Amino acid sequence: MTAGRTPVPSPGSSRREMERRRSERLLLTVPIHVEGVDSTGEKFAEDTRTIVINREGARILLKRAVVAGAVLVVSAKTGRRKAKFRVIGPTQPKSGEGGEWGIECLGDNCDLWRIHFPPLQKEQGFGSALIECRRCHTASLSHLSMVEFEVLETSGLLVKECRKCERSTPWSYSKPPTDIPEGGLGKSLPYTESLESSKSGIQRRINRRVALQLPMRVRSYYGIEEFIRSENVSRGGVCFITDKTYELGEVLIINCPYEKGGHSIEVRGHVVRRREMMGTGRNIYGISYER
Repeated sequence: MTAGRTPVPSPGSSRREMERRRSERLLLTVPIHVEGVDSTGEKFAEDTRTIVINREGARILLKRAVVAGAVLVVSAKTGRRKAKFRVIGPTQPKSGEGGEWGIECLGDNCDLWRIHFPPLQKEQGFGSALIECRRCHTASLSHLSMVEFEVLETSGLLVKECRKCERSTPWSYSKPPTDIPEGGLGKSLPYTESLESSKSGIQRRINRRVALQLPMRVRSYYGIEEFIRSENVSRGGVCFITDKTYELGEVLIINCPYEKGGHSIEVRGHVVRRREMMGTGRNIYGISYER
C-alpha cells in the first residue's frame, strides 16, 4: 500500500466519527456486580453501577483501581446474567470516590444489558484512527470500538497489543509528517518531540516561554497525582521535571499555579515532549494546553 493511497484520519476526523457513534450509547444507570483483580494484584468483588452503556461495552464506576487489559466478570444485579469484559482504560481521573473506566465485552454475543441496538450497516463498520505505539513508535491505522474512542478522547492513551513489541503497550494518536516514508503505514514515524520541534520560529515566539517556578498539581487518568514546581511556563503550556513516567500523547490535568485550599484553574494538556535527564532517573516534560 503506497502513501498516496493510504487514508490518514486526523484526531479531529476520529472525534467526528466518535460523535456519530455516540448516538448509539445510552446514559443509563444499571446496578452491576464486578469481580476481578485490582492494580495491586488483589482479588476484589464490588457492587457498583454503569454510567454509559453502548453496543460494545460500558463506562462504569469502580472504587478499586484496575489496569488496562485486565479481565473483569460483570453481573447484572437484575437477573443472573454475567459476561467477561476487558478494561480499555480510564475515562475520568481517579478521585476519592474511585475511578471511571471503559470496558469492552469479550465475545460477539454479549447480551448483558438486554437492550437491542440497531444492527450496524455494512458500510459503517468500526471507526478507524491513526495511532502510534509509544514503545516502538510504529504507526497503525487501527479499527477501534466506541469504548476505545472514548478512552482515547479523554485520557489520550490506550493500551493495545503491539505485534512488533509482542506485548500490550500504550498507544496514542499519531501525528504523521507531511510526507509519509515510502512503504506507507506500518513503519516507524518520527517522535512527537521531533514533530513539535519542526514548528516555525514564529510560533515559538508567540508562545514565549518564561523561566518561572510555580507550585503545580499534576493528575493523570491512570491514578498518578503529584505536587511539583514548574521549570518554565508559556501561554500554550508548561514544562516540569519529575521522576514519574508519562507517555507522549497522554492527557494530564494541570493546576498551575496551585494553591491548596484556594482557587486554582484546572486545564487539560497533552504530553508533547519528554527528555530523560541522564543519571538522575528523572524526566523533563513539555505539556501543551488544549485550546
